[in-house]
This record gives sequence, structure tokens and C-alpha cells, in this order.
Amino acid sequence: VQLQASGGGLVQAGGSLRLSCAASGRTSSGYYMGWFRQAPGKEREFVATSNWSYWSGVMTYYADSVKGRFTISRDNAKNMVYLQMNSLKPEDTAVYYCAAGVPTRMEVRTTAGYDHWGQGTLVTVSS
Repeated sequence: VQLQASGGGLVQAGGSLRLSCAASGRTSSGYYMGWFRQAPGKEREFVATSNWSYWSGVMTYYADSVKGRFTISRDNAKNMVYLQMNSLKPEDTAVYYCAAGVPTRMEVRTTAGYDHWGQGTLVTVSS
């Protein structure tokens, strides 16, 4: 699976951005697609992820820092995952990476759970 992220840019605090990630391969039932971010001088951290399966439907997980402001969604027919980011804060400034994989339950919010990564797209939030 190859991933291509887009949609980053410069926005003022309180504004919104929508990130998109296109997957080249087929993301079948049970495959997680999500977003991580990395700010300068910091480790890559979990933002949100989405799982879809025939049995459970869509399940989403969010970092506490973005819950209520960010929404992850996916279009399995188009192999796309999106991150709608509202009420952006300067501390949201980072390079955002889309990721795909089949993490264990313990790995859902960790980088170790994802085998495929996009190239990253920069989000800058000015105060």
C-alpha cells in the first residue's frame, strides 16, 4: 500500500483544514487508516485512526488533544481517508502523516501498529 497525503497549509488559530490521504492499494476489511503528527523536536504522535470491518462497521479513535475538534472519515470505495480539523490551535502545528496497517488492540494508537506511511503534509497554525 502506498499513501499520498495532501491538504496541509497555513491557517490562523480557530480556522479549519481538511487533510486527504489516497491509498494506492486495496484497504480491505479490518485495515486501519489513520493520522499521526510530528512537531519540530518532538516524537511522532497519534492523532486519529479509523477501522472498518464487515462485522463491526466503522470504528474511530482519537487522541484526547483533538477529540471534539478533529473528525476522521474514510471512503473505502475510493481508498481515501480524511481528517477534518476545526478550531485549530498553534499547538496543532506539525507535519501530519497518514498511516495504514493492521495494529493489535494495544498498538492502535502507536506508530508500531502501522506498516505503511505517507510522505507527510505540513500544517502551520498561526496565533
